[in-house]
Amino acid sequence: MTIEGILPILKPKGMTSHDVVAKARRFLGIKRIGHTGTLDPEVTGVLPLCIGRATRMVEYIQELPKQYEAAVVFGLATDTEDLSGNVLEEIPLVQLAEDKVRSVIQSFVGEISQVPPMYSAVKVDGKRLYELARAGVEVERKARNVTIYEIELLELDLNRDHPEVRFRVLCSKGTYIRTLCVDIGRALGVPAAMKELVRSSTGRIGLEQCVALEDLPRLREEGLLDTKIIQADQAVDYLPSLVLNEQLSVFALQGRKVRLHEAPALQGSRDSETGVEQTGIIRIYDPHKRFIGLFSWNETEGHLAPVKVFN
Repeated sequence: MTIEGILPILKPKGMTSHDVVAKARRFLGIKRIGHTGTLDPEVTGVLPLCIGRATRMVEYIQELPKQYEAAVVFGLATDTEDLSGNVLEEIPLVQLAEDKVRSVIQSFVGEISQVPPMYSAVKVDGKRLYELARAGVEVERKARNVTIYEIELLELDLNRDHPEVRFRVLCSKGTYIRTLCVDIGRALGVPAAMKELVRSSTGRIGLEQCVALEDLPRLREEGLLDTKIIQADQAVDYLPSLVLNEQLSVFALQGRKVRLHEAPALQGSRDSETGVEQTGIIRIYDPHKRFIGLFSWNETEGHLAPVKVFN
């Protein structure tokens, strides 16, 4: 049986994302597998794996918003921004007012600027920051803008010496939740570090759809693996779609540009009911609703250009 599509894995604690991919390759006997966004070893949760030709969708799935559930502890700071690191600063007793905590956390909703932590996979002069950090080298990092769409407070425990807060956050790709925790502490005037983190969704892929890594051999043996696979086009259903007629579908399958007489009437477009503003990626289907691939609509030229043809 050919396995192809998106397989959501419940990443366990203590493994790198690369480790998960390597185990999945071994369990499934498939070489062409890639993940859609690194999770730190101590972080658990949703890690979608792209299998076969679906690896060509990685860049589009990476663009999807991510949801996390995090716990932050106030009163101490570490070199890794979470509790796995060395403590750099500690305050014996921290007192925080609930209304202040609530207002500060909500103030982070919107576009914010973050400086990537030293213990991260960002490259500077060809080297990963975490490699430099392990060598005791700290370098200047450029701030980058990310978006926090929503923050929901789940639990406040402010009566302990080191208060803790749990929250759920929906954010854009590239957001460091560790850094968000540190910045929340800074806004409150105290050191802070992330205590725990779970990625609860990538786009519309949630924890309830995920498969435990150790279950893969059994699911494959029982022929149930395909019931856990999300088709490549459905994993990027935020992209608008268009159904072509038979003749144009043939052209599209051949990887040719498809000229249209008028702007396509798209379904699910984020920009309008009738099309995209200038250019945009569109999911293309034949009259039988079979996925052909991703094409780019050029309004000026009046044609669809192939980006990734699947069938």
